[in-house]
Amino acid sequence: MSVPPALPEPAEIGVIGGTGFYELLSDAAEMRVSTPYGEPSDVLTVGTVAGRRVAFLPRHGRSHAHPPHRINYRANLWALRMAGVRRVLAPCAVGSLRRELGPGTVVVPDQVVDRTSGRTGTFFDGAALHVSFADPYCETGRTAVLKAAAGSDTGPVVDGGTMVVIEGPRFSSRAESRWYAAAGWSLVNMTGMPEAALARELALCYTPVALVTDLDAGVDAEESVAQQDVHEVFARNVERLQGLVLDTIAELPRERACRCARALDGMEVPFDLP
Repeated sequence: MSVPPALPEPAEIGVIGGTGFYELLSDAAEMRVSTPYGEPSDVLTVGTVAGRRVAFLPRHGRSHAHPPHRINYRANLWALRMAGVRRVLAPCAVGSLRRELGPGTVVVPDQVVDRTSGRTGTFFDGAALHVSFADPYCETGRTAVLKAAAGSDTGPVVDGGTMVVIEGPRFSSRAESRWYAAAGWSLVNMTGMPEAALARELALCYTPVALVTDLDAGVDAEESVAQQDVHEVFARNVERLQGLVLDTIAELPRERACRCARALDGMEVPFDLP
């Protein structure tokens, strides 16, 4: 494993979507990483949480300059692995396709549907390699989130649900929203793919933690989604989300015994992993 000279001790856990998280660290240090896939969304901020080394990366950049369809997902995941990260927690904002999952609800999804288009979704451009993606999220990570929620005042966390990832940056039409709901899906999001698939191709554990900010357009006849409303709900709940992610870091086991770590077993990967 190659660790850049600016990083005295490798991180083991990464948080993508960590805008504001690094402000909670007493020993935060910035780390600039360049990757074979270009620049990540921002510098990494590395610090210690519950005795664990953690690297935080704001998915959209600190100034929110990168819209979901223009994020360099490959550079982000590669940069985290360069920093030593092997487990990724991915807090995100989502719309709800189910009335009972109202704004402020936190969900730990267990499935994903990819409705994005035009994004670079693989590291395997030069070889016919196929990772298993039947269960896209790390079960160890999901268990840690649920355990952390049970032992805190975060409030109830919903276990399971399918997150459909759309291209964006626009919100869904009413017909699209009703289509997704009729398929049995629970949440709609714009950044979860190819982020999860790229993590699997690097044998990283990946666990989303989804905060519902709105009911999607088709849930109620008069319902629609406005960016200002989404931002307001997220702002009211961001401290809860931060607290849950930080508590989850303490719950993650030191050793990886999950299937994510073995995602590349038996494959001849056409590049050296950092």
